[in-house]
Amino acid sequence: MMEAPRALRVLLGLMLIGLLLFPLVGERFYIQYATKIMIMAIFAMSLDLLVGYTGLVSLGHALFYGVAGYALAMAGGDAAPSLWWSLPAAMLVSALVALVVGALVLRTSGIYFIMVTLAFAQMMYFFVRDSEYFGGSDGIYLNSKPSMSIFGWAPLDLGNQLHRYYLTLALAVATYLLLRAVLRSAFGRVLIGIRDNEPRMRSLGFPTFRYKLACFVLAGALAGLAGYLTAVQDGIMNPEQLGWHRSGEALVMVILGGMGTLAGPALGAGALMLLELQFSIWTKYWQLLLGGFIVAVVLFLPGGLGSIFARRRGGGAGHG
Repeated sequence: MMEAPRALRVLLGLMLIGLLLFPLVGERFYIQYATKIMIMAIFAMSLDLLVGYTGLVSLGHALFYGVAGYALAMAGGDAAPSLWWSLPAAMLVSALVALVVGALVLRTSGIYFIMVTLAFAQMMYFFVRDSEYFGGSDGIYLNSKPSMSIFGWAPLDLGNQLHRYYLTLALAVATYLLLRAVLRSAFGRVLIGIRDNEPRMRSLGFPTFRYKLACFVLAGALAGLAGYLTAVQDGIMNPEQLGWHRSGEALVMVILGGMGTLAGPALGAGALMLLELQFSIWTKYWQLLLGGFIVAVVLFLPGGLGSIFARRRGGGAGHG
């Protein structure tokens, strides 16, 4: 696995410092928006594990994102659930759903894989939307934020926006480091080999189906982390979080930032959401400006925004 360009590593370091200090100067709205960006960065990184590193283009990734949010909302009840068990439980639910779905969809490939993943997500979307038990089209509210209490002492209060911000930042960094470690391992090298030439990997004796399924489950669990944080942040989960447009949004972030990199999806999430905010301030036709920007990046920077730094050193996009 190639090292990320030094300029990109410096930029990431500066961004981390900026995020650590941002609440000191940022207004409440912008702190909330920055939290949302970091959540979507986690979601995009989880999808890039499939798309960029394993060559599995999924349009149903929002299934695992939404399932975890609903799991938290259903577990809450009138009392605040503990984060220490509800977060692992929500991620486990997403992982189990990914295991079942993956065992079926990974028997297909190419356009068929894309359509089957989309079909599973849309089936869940319509099921939740039409079910009164899950709140129907209005969604379901969290009566209270999860508690981080340990024997009566709470290191963070998730009812406090600033505390939610720093928890999200810590989990985003942890996700990046986890994926970096996974992709540097033998397991990660096999995933890249599957992306480049799956028949060759099978001929070498690697059980590629099992590797892809393990990758699918890991990506689903991390998408569940993002969904859980979204439910905590917004205080509500609705069927739209399961819709195809949420999966498509994450895919655009991956492409915009650069597939097959860890920093790329995070950059893509930040760029897409910040431009969306700025363009919406300028004009009610902001979608046209945003669409034009995405088209320009695809045409002139096919490797994504992260490739700007790689080109400065005369190479391809790094994988860090």
